[in-house]
Amino acid sequence: MKSFNYVITDEVGIHARPAGQLAKMVKELTSKVTIEANGKSAEATKLMMVMALGVKKDAEVTVKVEGPDEDADVVKVEDFFKANF
Repeated sequence: MKSFNYVITDEVGIHARPAGQLAKMVKELTSKVTIEANGKSAEATKLMMVMALGVKKDAEVTVKVEGPDEDADVVKVEDFFKANF
């Protein structure tokens, strides 16, 4: 398992548009991606669960990537977070 921490810089936190794009991208990966924040966790493929985390600007999230291609997949997910959140 690979993981990274990321501080959300988007003014409105994790919101529907990029969260939907994240879910779509993660569904194409072979690894399972989980986001943890505010004492809760959600699979990144489940848009409503990600939204229910209620992640706001300046909140830190932990993203866990686990699977056969986790080394490559964690880079893709981290790049997505840097570009969108």
